[in-house]
Amino acid sequence: MLYAPLSVPVYHRESIMKGDKRVIEYLNSQLQNELTAINQYFLHARMYRHWGLNKLEKHEYNESISEMKHADCLIERVLALDGLPNLQDLHSLSIGESTQEVLECDLKLELTSQVTCKKAIMHCEGAQDYVSRVIFYHILDDTEKHINWLEMQLKLIRKVGIQNYQQSVMTIV
Repeated sequence: MLYAPLSVPVYHRESIMKGDKRVIEYLNSQLQNELTAINQYFLHARMYRHWGLNKLEKHEYNESISEMKHADCLIERVLALDGLPNLQDLHSLSIGESTQEVLECDLKLELTSQVTCKKAIMHCEGAQDYVSRVIFYHILDDTEKHINWLEMQLKLIRKVGIQNYQQSVMTIV
């Protein structure tokens, strides 16, 4: 958990706190990013496996799980603020048809997430919702690490060529 659990048992808890409406909107907006990423990364992981790119498959699968944990944290926070988590709205999935396209599609989604987190952090600061701010900082940190990794993979492809890159991410079984 990124924040201290409430000490009141769930079954006794009623509306403990009303959250800032805009903070809840940001939480749901980021939840939309995370839910989209879960699906996109999971499909990309399976595509990598099908293509024999096992190292990329493992990395992509782990990213999908990481996004699931972010989504869980966001859902918990929306509920704690007496809001309703929106799990129905997703962005369109951007599915690459090649290794490079997959990386580019994932980078585009992460850059969207980065913008949302930065705006949310600014609003949370003004709304004095420091718990939500910490959650967004944590997600932003993970997002920026993923952006750096994706940018490095794309640089490697440009530097060594796609065939050499793909060979480097295969695992001989």
